[in-house]
Amino acid sequence: MAQQLPDWQVEWLGVPDRLEVKLVQDYPLHRVAAGGFQGPLGLGTLRTGLQLIRAIWQVRRLLKLGKFSGVFTTGGYIAAPAILAARSLGIPVLMHESNALPGKVTRWFGPACTVVALGFAAAASYLPKARTLWTGTPVRSDFLVPAPLALPIPDSAPLIVVVGGSQGALAVNQLVRQAAPAWFAAGAWVVHLVGDRDPDAYALEHPQYLPMPFFDNMAALLQRADLAVSRAGAGTLTELAIAKTPAILIPYPFAADDHQTVNAKAFADCGAARVFPQGDLTARDLQDVVLDLLDDLPRRERMARNAAAIAVPDSAIQLAQLVERYAIGSHR
Repeated sequence: MAQQLPDWQVEWLGVPDRLEVKLVQDYPLHRVAAGGFQGPLGLGTLRTGLQLIRAIWQVRRLLKLGKFSGVFTTGGYIAAPAILAARSLGIPVLMHESNALPGKVTRWFGPACTVVALGFAAAASYLPKARTLWTGTPVRSDFLVPAPLALPIPDSAPLIVVVGGSQGALAVNQLVRQAAPAWFAAGAWVVHLVGDRDPDAYALEHPQYLPMPFFDNMAALLQRADLAVSRAGAGTLTELAIAKTPAILIPYPFAADDHQTVNAKAFADCGAARVFPQGDLTARDLQDVVLDLLDDLPRRERMARNAAAIAVPDSAIQLAQLVERYAIGSHR
C-alpha cells in the first residue's frame, strides 16, 4: 500500500507517560492527556470527565489545523477524544478491536465510528449498533513465510512452547516447571518464555529445557512447535492461528472484563485449543493434558486446521484498504 500511496502523511496521537512515547520514533507524535473511566463514581470520575472534554478540544484543534483525512484507532485511552473530535469535524474514523470481547471504549464509541474492524468475528455480537467488519489482527510479515528455528532442538523431538505474554506469567511458569519432567521423559523439548519478572525463572535445569525471557523469532518458534501452552491475549492468539499451532490456553484471570477468557473461548469453540481456568488447573492436570495431546497426532492436526480457519493472513492489507477507502477516498 505504501508504494501505491507514497504521499500518505502519518502522525501519531498518544498519551504522556505511556509506551508510545518510547516506541513511536518514525512518526510525528502529538501528546494529549487522557484517562479511562475506572472504579466507582466519585471525584475521580468528574476529573476524568473534565480531562476528556479538554482532550476533545485539543484533538479537534489538532485535526482541524492539520487538515487530516482520517483517524485510525485501536481503542486506548486516547481513542474516545479522538473519535468524538474527528466525528464533530466530519472526519472518518476507523477503529480496530483485537479482542473477542470489545473494550469499554469500543463498546461505548464504536457506533460513532465509520467502521469497526474486528480481530474476532464473535466480537460483532457485542457491537449491535456499530458497523463492523471481520479483518483479523495484523501480524508481522515473517509469520507469513516458513522460518527456520535457530535452536539446538532435534528435528524429530516434540516441541512444547510456553508463552506467558509480554511480561511472562508466574502462575503458568510454576505449573510448567512442575509438569515438565514428565514431558522430558516422553522425549519432548520445552522452550519456555519466562518473561523478566520471575525470580525462579532458571530454577529448573534440564538438557531438553530452554528457558529465556523472550525470543525474537516467534514466527519460527510457533511454526516449529507441536503444541503451545499460552495465555490468551489477542496478539498471541493471532500468532498461534497464523502459525497453525495447537494450543492449551490458560487465560489471565485478572485481565480487564476477563476478556482473555472470552478470547480463549472463541478458539475453543472452533476446536483450535483447549482452555483451562488458572484457578482450576493443577500441575498434574497440565502434565497429563499435554502428554495426551502429544500422543494424539490426528487431534493436533485437526486443531491446527481449525486454527488456520480463523486466521486472516492479509489482515494488514485489509486494514490499509479500509483506510484508503474511507479516509483517503473521502477527500478525493
